[in-house]
Amino acid sequence: MSRPLKLYNTLTRSKEVFEPIDPGNVRLYVCGPTVYDYAHIGNARPVIVFDVLYRLLRHRYGADHVVYARNITDVDDKINARAARDFPDLPLNDAIGKVTEATERQFHEDVAALGCLPPDQEPRATNHIVEMVAIIERLVARGLAYVAEDNVLFSPVAMDNYPGAPRYGSLARRSLDEMIAGARVDVAPYKRDPMDFVLWKPSKPNEPGWPSPCGIVPLGRPGWHIECSAMSMAKLLTPFGGGLACDDPTKNIFDIHGGGIDLVFPHHENEIAQSCCAFNTTRMANVWMHNGFLQVEGEKMSKSLGNFVTIRDLLETGKFGDSTWPGDVLRLAMLRTHYRQPIDWTVKELERALKDLREWYGLIATEASSHGTIDRGILEALFDDLNTHGALVRVHELAKTGDRAALSASLTFLGFSCNPTSLTRRLYESVMDGIRASDKAVATEKADGTHFEDSSTQKRVDELIASRQAARAAKNFAEADKIRDQLADLGVVLKESKDGTTWEFKR
Repeated sequence: MSRPLKLYNTLTRSKEVFEPIDPGNVRLYVCGPTVYDYAHIGNARPVIVFDVLYRLLRHRYGADHVVYARNITDVDDKINARAARDFPDLPLNDAIGKVTEATERQFHEDVAALGCLPPDQEPRATNHIVEMVAIIERLVARGLAYVAEDNVLFSPVAMDNYPGAPRYGSLARRSLDEMIAGARVDVAPYKRDPMDFVLWKPSKPNEPGWPSPCGIVPLGRPGWHIECSAMSMAKLLTPFGGGLACDDPTKNIFDIHGGGIDLVFPHHENEIAQSCCAFNTTRMANVWMHNGFLQVEGEKMSKSLGNFVTIRDLLETGKFGDSTWPGDVLRLAMLRTHYRQPIDWTVKELERALKDLREWYGLIATEASSHGTIDRGILEALFDDLNTHGALVRVHELAKTGDRAALSASLTFLGFSCNPTSLTRRLYESVMDGIRASDKAVATEKADGTHFEDSSTQKRVDELIASRQAARAAKNFAEADKIRDQLADLGVVLKESKDGTTWEFKR
């Protein structure tokens, strides 16, 4: 009998054996991006973490029996501001369309480069306004929300007095007073209580707007929290009229809800409040999972500190460590730390990940993953609350024992491309960029031939030669020839022998 899957549940603050509501229909929802700018590396962490969980669930229950939903938030004040800034000559709605379309495409490209599978469902908020309005009207009818100056607000105080509803603050484990003290509460004269939060607000004349709930005349738009309640219900629960969940409370709960630890309060707390009160349940999801914070080189990431790093920066621009990094390297660096622990994103860790992947990919260059099976020790580590650190320790052991088939199959299962040329190309590009950018890396003609002015450049040449060898091992001879020609342009002559490759300067 296979080992049980244990997951840490933020709701209960304990590690529990995962028992799906229906093993034939395991359901996972993760909060996705607000599409107004490139996703930063902190955004990448939940995408990678829950991709591993998704792969593990598919392995345990079958790919056809797992549904993974991750939303796209395409209506938001930040989107409006970016659209007005970038396309001042366009009507705002047209500008918003350009921003959201381009940013969503960028996000998909970036997370695909990180080895992440696409979700089964990817709802956009603007496609589920009908469900949001219907949920809001239910909450108003039950006395849990109210209309005030064309806004609709949810009342946590009313929720705590509503029969059968969970206590507000049960996920964050904080009282109302503690939450008020620790939150940036929007002050508005029409609020009955400081903790009341917006379900719906009026749109300004030039902003996107939809017919409002409860007979409110002005066009309006949803608050942030109601969007995820509606989209998760629409994609993961049994729908009836208007795409809402059914009236049977036992069917209005799904299995796992995930996201970053920063979403516990207020976002996830408010999702629970809305959903449970609208559909007469004590839980919205049985298991709540949250990944830890990410900092950069020992400091909180922020634009003011100049250490704000996007996924695209790491993949393409060389703004972190003066080098670009393959997606596999970013994925490995992320998975070395257990998902619930804070992670320090450093150049040193990326260099370590690159070194390990070059070693592993060199071992499996001729090994197809279909010829091996996923190592049992790796699966057992993952079954223990996604212990990716333990899984990667086992990967190192496989590399030492030389079990190439298991190594290849296991790395593929963990989401790695196992493509040595991806590492070769990135290493080659970053080294060449460094050579061109360095004032000291200038080839100088002398009477006795071409030489380099500093030892660091000679080290880079050694790295290029290693990259060429990796390309040859992967049978990517075009890439190997390209690197050889570039070395020749720098005055380097390669000599092949049975003992390996050596080099010298042109004479």
